[in-house]
Amino acid sequence: MVIRGLVQGVGFRYFTERAARHLGLRGWVRNLADGRVEVVAAGPEDDVAAFVAQLRRGPAAGRVEALEVSETTLEDTVTRFEIRH
Repeated sequence: MVIRGLVQGVGFRYFTERAARHLGLRGWVRNLADGRVEVVAAGPEDDVAAFVAQLRRGPAAGRVEALEVSETTLEDTVTRFEIRH
């Protein structure tokens, strides 16, 4: 996923990490140089759908203008959800 809006400097990565870990998802989140946030997540389809719904809302201090979803493959070495820098 790539999220655009007021998503950097508002705790979006930490919000994302908490939501993903609560749902038991694997993956990562990172800021992009252009102000967007990139998220890769894997898990049961219903849990990923719930996760996407939470990200569309975002944290209280943020504002999500657009969220693009595309399919990708997550490396097998990723065993939990983490914030990447």
